[in-house]
Amino acid sequence: MTDRVCVGAIAGSFGVRGEVRLKSFCAEPEAIGDYAPLFTEDGSRSFTARISRPVKGGFAVRLSGVTTKEQADALKGTRLFANRAALPDLPDDEYYHADLIGMEVLDTGGRSLGHVRAVHDHGAGDLLEIHGPGLKSTVLLPFTNAAVPTVDLGARRIIADPPEGLFSDD
Repeated sequence: MTDRVCVGAIAGSFGVRGEVRLKSFCAEPEAIGDYAPLFTEDGSRSFTARISRPVKGGFAVRLSGVTTKEQADALKGTRLFANRAALPDLPDDEYYHADLIGMEVLDTGGRSLGHVRAVHDHGAGDLLEIHGPGLKSTVLLPFTNAAVPTVDLGARRIIADPPEGLFSDD
């Protein structure tokens, strides 16, 4: 597990006074400013964030040290990370996506299915993108209690009971 968790991304500038359009990945999107300082992925820059107002696709946000449209434009695509210690503790059945990425996925018989490459949320629930040897392409596994009955953060493994036929040799 890493010391920082991705909590948002800058989608571009908003207006002409240095605000950015920020997409929040937080369960309570407006809480993103509460987890400051927010860091760039390489940790070279940090910001405090003050939400000005909701806008289409996120929030108009004032970041510390960003005062011009050109500075805001230069940050487009930047993912922002918060210190894990600043984030709320989660209930036993909830996980930060960053904790799941890289975990080994085993079927209920102990056979390795691959590793979690990414976690996707397309609105109908999370999907685990699984990649591994023997797979011609990545597999999207629904992240539900039925398909993923066990997540063991300590052992860094997931036990999956995938729907029949999801993995090619089922």
